[in-house]
Amino acid sequence: MDEPSEPRLLRGQRLAEAMREDLELYAVGELEERIAALEAEIARCRTQIERKRAGRAAADALFSKSN
Repeated sequence: MDEPSEPRLLRGQRLAEAMREDLELYAVGELEERIAALEAEIARCRTQIERKRAGRAAADALFSKSN
């Protein structure tokens, strides 16, 4: 059996690696692009949080005791 060409990354490992990068090596434009990408990821995370909360609220409403 062949081994995978790249080791499997743990959840959040890429983010942790990005946080340790030396930002001194980036130009201003590159830093601005990085900020834009991070802001897009934050928006994506917030959207997912809201979807999960809505799903939880719907499940709670469905399974809650009727008074």
